[in-house]
Amino acid sequence: MVWRMSSLNEITNWLHDRLPALLAEHKVPGAAIAVSAQGRVIDLAAGVLSKATGVEATPDSLFQIGSITKVWTATLIMQLAQEGRLDLDAPVRATLPGFQLADESAAAAVTTRQLLSHTAGFEGDIFTDTGRGDDCVEKYVATLGETAQLFAPGEMFSYNNAGYCVLGRVVEVLRGKPFDDCVREHLFTPLGLTHAANGAHEAILFRAAVGHLQADPDSDPQPAPVWALARSNAPAGAMLAMRPRDLLAFAQMHLAAGKAADGTTVLEAESVQAMQQPQVQLPKLGLMGTSWGLGWEIYDWPGARVLGHDGGTIGQSAFLRVVPEHGVSIALCTNGGNPIAVYTELFEHLLRELAGVQMPALPKPPAQPATVDVSRYLGTYASEVGELTVLQESDGTLWLQEVPKGLLAEIGRQPERKELVHFEGDTFLPVQPYYGIHMPQVFVGDDGSGRALYIHSGRATRRVTHLEA
Repeated sequence: MVWRMSSLNEITNWLHDRLPALLAEHKVPGAAIAVSAQGRVIDLAAGVLSKATGVEATPDSLFQIGSITKVWTATLIMQLAQEGRLDLDAPVRATLPGFQLADESAAAAVTTRQLLSHTAGFEGDIFTDTGRGDDCVEKYVATLGETAQLFAPGEMFSYNNAGYCVLGRVVEVLRGKPFDDCVREHLFTPLGLTHAANGAHEAILFRAAVGHLQADPDSDPQPAPVWALARSNAPAGAMLAMRPRDLLAFAQMHLAAGKAADGTTVLEAESVQAMQQPQVQLPKLGLMGTSWGLGWEIYDWPGARVLGHDGGTIGQSAFLRVVPEHGVSIALCTNGGNPIAVYTELFEHLLRELAGVQMPALPKPPAQPATVDVSRYLGTYASEVGELTVLQESDGTLWLQEVPKGLLAEIGRQPERKELVHFEGDTFLPVQPYYGIHMPQVFVGDDGSGRALYIHSGRATRRVTHLEA
């Protein structure tokens, strides 16, 4: 690929013009972005932090980073491993003797490496609120005893929030202090972060964004009734908030062989490299990467390998992409509307102009979808947060019915019905996009009778019944 690297001045001018226009177009109340390249960092913001107050977003405004926190949690784990306090391949019970799951053999076998790479195999979307005390993560892990096993540890990938809460408890036990204190002492402080917060009680000291929710994609975003998820899910992404520039200080440490801007060693170079090595391949899931490392999501895109992670909380979304080969990192934080459309246009341009990376186009339904035998896919698949039923109408059309459960139902997510068409192999796409995305539904595994065992869209949701065509 032949490309001319744009200067940061050119990038700054483009962002000043494009960011406000994109926010208006996609009903995003406010956003802030930071770009690190060519030995410099630029940042800017547009819009408002809350439609209720009209306070303007600035580059120093704090936004929640959601599940990008998982890379921070993974970094804390790797610090312990390099200190010799933790063996990534030993069972978690070596550190947490009381760790329980519904499947005793799985609970005894799950390793720290499997938790880091989302291959532990147990149900992951568990958002139990165990209070706001310093013991909330400990109490949360104690509630997992009835959590179902989807597949044997190490068998495949399924995104697992609960697994990262377990990792947070490992950090607490080995450090002898609450997770928040570990984040501040072992990451915030050595990185020299000045605009970062562990939750609302710290974020209120800064100019902080409020999430916004929509009843449907066409309605206007309104301020969310709550600021954050439960503290018990902090290691998975419920609490951390910061300005994009501080998020890039963390990312750049991973590009600088584990050293902070002032030369402080935060993580050994060997640990940095280990985190970037693929541990498991992913199905083709559109927005998601091609594989997962230890904390990092890995994107093998034309031009260079890219590391990253996305985060979503209550009405806030964040996106982080890092190109080690070119020393480029980009962080975008938003507070509602359609952030994916904003991310897609901004990062497509920035990665191309600064690193020669071509972001692949997101999948779209073919103009003439193939007609295939769908009997293998029909049935109901269920998890803690939803029930998915795949059925075929008499006219031959295939439909996916989604009924939210648990937290998704509590925050107002409504049942949906989507027509699916064949894309490739065992992958189907919704005919109608959601916030501009045709999210792939990949059917994987075999239940022993030729039927798909899971429907995968980042999480593997296991079959519970089957239907006849």
